[in-house]
Amino acid sequence: MSELPQMSGGFFLTDAGLETDLIFNHGHEIPAFAAHTLLSSPDGRQALDRYFQGFLELAKSHQAGFVLDIPTWRAQRHFASELGVSVSQLRDANDEAIAFGKSLKDQHQDSVSAIVLNGVIGPCGDAYDGTQSLDAADAQSYHREQIGWFAESDVEMITALTLTSADEAIGIVRAAATSDIPVVVSFTVETDGRLPTGLPLDEAIQQVDAATENYAAYYMINCAHPDHFSSALSDEPWLRRIRGFRCNASRKSHAELDASETLDAGNPTELAQDYLKLKATLPWANVFGGCCGSDLRHVTEIANVLAS
Repeated sequence: MSELPQMSGGFFLTDAGLETDLIFNHGHEIPAFAAHTLLSSPDGRQALDRYFQGFLELAKSHQAGFVLDIPTWRAQRHFASELGVSVSQLRDANDEAIAFGKSLKDQHQDSVSAIVLNGVIGPCGDAYDGTQSLDAADAQSYHREQIGWFAESDVEMITALTLTSADEAIGIVRAAATSDIPVVVSFTVETDGRLPTGLPLDEAIQQVDAATENYAAYYMINCAHPDHFSSALSDEPWLRRIRGFRCNASRKSHAELDASETLDAGNPTELAQDYLKLKATLPWANVFGGCCGSDLRHVTEIANVLAS
């Protein structure tokens, strides 16, 4: 397994809330929040291209690296029936998304300090509902399929975003280890700083590491506002395993966001200041982007504050 560029330090950016940005700010329909479906139409492909071009230019302007997410968060078997596709078509969709990401990397690799092609996977089911999560053995079996597709491609790492349970994370990490591909685990938390299953963040990270011999490259937190978890970042050894954040722009809970028919974009300047506080607590953290409600404006403010 090769070493990831971001593990050697440096400043790395990611994108933001792809789905919420394109749905609420640009009027695109995304069935089941499955962004890969946009690649099936010229307008959708163009929207994805415009979206990522902005972030890549931002990384270039700050001489930052970029973790380039393949839009495959829901390109997995669980959503096949909802999307009306076969597993074979899902495999083709993953391949098409990887090719799309590779073309973006090829365009910018000479001007951005380091671009890491990142295969994104999500939980099997609702990303806000920890009661639906798989146990470790079932998760390893289930996620092995999509991880295997990534392992046979140009993808350099995978990130499991918006995970709600330690058990599913264990299964994902074990599947990644079997495929010899670097993996990052990104948990989401509720307003009390705990996973949707109720498990404290520190226990979740320690459980995954103990069950997988510390195979995960690092951990992240996404799909939560900094106010929701800052108090859980105690000065203990497990904290060293967190290297990145992709926070929500909104302070609303998952339940409130799920029920909302409008987008809460929060305040980009305030969010950037919250990131500055996170960086002060975790000075080794070096991967930063956004999640629900955020867009290029938010990540630009974050980059401006952290790069200075």
